[in-house]
Amino acid sequence: MIGDRIYATYMRDASNRILMFGLDGSPLGELDVPDLATASVRADGDRTATLTLESFTLPEASYRIDMSTGDRTLEQSAWLEWDTRRYSVERVYGRSRDGTRVPVFVVGRKDLRRDGRNQVLLFGYGGFVAPQKPRFSALAAAWIEAGGVFASAVLRGGSEFGEGWHQDGMLANKQHVFDDFIAAGEALIADGTTSKGRLAIMGTSNGGLLVGAALTQRPDLFGAVLCGFPDVDILRFNQHTRNNNMPALLEYGDAAVLDQFEAIRRFSPLQNVKAARYPAVMIWSGDLDTRVPPLAARKFTASLQAASTSGRPIILRYFEKGGHATNNGLPFLTRVDLAASELAFLRMHLDSH
Repeated sequence: MIGDRIYATYMRDASNRILMFGLDGSPLGELDVPDLATASVRADGDRTATLTLESFTLPEASYRIDMSTGDRTLEQSAWLEWDTRRYSVERVYGRSRDGTRVPVFVVGRKDLRRDGRNQVLLFGYGGFVAPQKPRFSALAAAWIEAGGVFASAVLRGGSEFGEGWHQDGMLANKQHVFDDFIAAGEALIADGTTSKGRLAIMGTSNGGLLVGAALTQRPDLFGAVLCGFPDVDILRFNQHTRNNNMPALLEYGDAAVLDQFEAIRRFSPLQNVKAARYPAVMIWSGDLDTRVPPLAARKFTASLQAASTSGRPIILRYFEKGGHATNNGLPFLTRVDLAASELAFLRMHLDSH
């Protein structure tokens, strides 16, 4: 509540709208926020509020609003030497194997040509009720500034369309998440945004499981893969002795339970590596990771190296003092180096002509 109004933040197709209501519930319109953005508002008093906005092309910024006049004053924003007017965000849709519509945000230059020649980096997560709303990423910004296209898929397992959407991507339904992600990649190829040799995928943690499963199920679909701190041995996840993430079994399933074991063994990436022409793959992990077993990343790397018939590189970056995710135990300059190596890896191994 701010003054004599109620401000309600809604999520529609994975982006936010803020609706206004009187104290009796009568609708009073919307607070003006950009399309395809993440937004929130909080009261600072009876007459002022703070509006926070973020999108794929806008780093998080906060505005002070005079609620009596509607005037906005920029209070805080990240400094960015980047002309966001050159870029646009749109939403396209794929169709998953069971017919479910899969939204995909596509970020690139306004003069983007759909001739199949763009190098595309597709990101996904799909799990743990975590919504993948429009967020600014310095790595994505660098990628599109260099001429690439960044895409973010809205997958089952998150909360973008309610609890049913979440449950349709967990336990026995976990394969739906991978089907959604594959469908997102296929949609970007079908509409001419990219082609198989120019499509890369990226995910970390639960997103590492996502790209690991997509990689082993459809190695033909991608030109390069970035797989960070991944959950890739789900059959043995419940045996990870340093694991402080046992609630993840409520999402993935517990291999000690027979019917859950049967579902897990069909998608667990490590157990589904087979001889194939795998794309170029970069995996990274940290020896101090207590959320997912770092041993699994090492085994997954070795298994892919032994099974791949493509001759393309499959490498592991292993941080002896790193924990789970790049902001856990890795110095800032190491994180910068990792991001630079990720982008260089993509440029080297995706088709360019």
